[in-house]
Amino acid sequence: MVGQALDNFTSLPCPTRPTPNSLSSCFDISSTRLTSLLTSNALGRGLCPRSQPWWSPRLSSLRREYHKFARISCLDPSPLKWSNVKSSMTTYFKANPSAKKAHWSDFLSWATPPSFKTAKRFAFGRIPQRFPDLPGATDPSEVPETLLHHCFPPKAPPSPLLRLIHHKDYTPVTSEKVSRALAKCSNTSAPGPDHIPYWVWKSVPRLKPYLLPSLLDPLLDHGFHPPSLKKALGIVLNKLGKPSYDSPSNFRVIVLHRMLSKILERVATSRLSAQAMTCSLIHPLQCGSLPGRSTPDAALILQHHVESCHRLHYMVSTLFLNVKGGFDNVESPSLHSLLGRKGVSPYLIEWVGSFF
Repeated sequence: MVGQALDNFTSLPCPTRPTPNSLSSCFDISSTRLTSLLTSNALGRGLCPRSQPWWSPRLSSLRREYHKFARISCLDPSPLKWSNVKSSMTTYFKANPSAKKAHWSDFLSWATPPSFKTAKRFAFGRIPQRFPDLPGATDPSEVPETLLHHCFPPKAPPSPLLRLIHHKDYTPVTSEKVSRALAKCSNTSAPGPDHIPYWVWKSVPRLKPYLLPSLLDPLLDHGFHPPSLKKALGIVLNKLGKPSYDSPSNFRVIVLHRMLSKILERVATSRLSAQAMTCSLIHPLQCGSLPGRSTPDAALILQHHVESCHRLHYMVSTLFLNVKGGFDNVESPSLHSLLGRKGVSPYLIEWVGSFF
């Protein structure tokens, strides 16, 4: 179904001398058409099995029988056919509450003391959380703006791009690189504003290998991150174990970007990681965010230094620092200048600057 829909899809060609507005408009039109095709052809009915624990094969059989009689009655609206529809519908809708009641009785018969709270929640529902009494928010409608202002302080807008340059050192994106970036993504990750999960995007390179590279190539080639990919959904979660929730610092926001933005970020990150090692952008002992290095490597390095000092009869102390909000407060001009001095590819420097 998805393959047939993608057969007739072609992305708009990039303008010969693109400006930020023309390239952004061209990408928005193509990406909107693509997401509409995927939504209408891949996210249809009946893709997920029923998750209700009270559902049974008998209910599936009654449901199929009811819909079968309903389809027959549309072709032959005779009194006999309508009586079959009413009979099957009554049987199906009466079986639903009976199945729920039987499942509830079975759950209570096997309930243990730790599961009593679960039974109470099923019976009475969850206690609704009240809106936090945040400073500066006089009513619930002002709470989101207050949290956004705290978690994402307003910054001076970046200087507008006047023109885009084609970079000669740019290497085109291949379908293998896109597939490799998507392979690291979990199918259960929450989608962004486009509401298309990763498992749908993973099928696109298999069916049409050229499609996603044709969308992402002009953006990376000209070092441009369009404004439409910067729109995201924000999910506010309260931090556990806080005595009160009357301060914005007791909440955290999970940002869900568009899936195309995440794919582009992963492709660019893989290229930046490769150049970070050759251009000495990171410390030789850096373990995080690098392929082949993880927390056990950091623990082994620490253990090595501690044991080396112990052999020399030194007293050893370790100081751990947690830099809070470091990524959110990076200055784009300083980062741009640092990447340029280290010899990073110009198209990646321009894309990083446009990403802010």
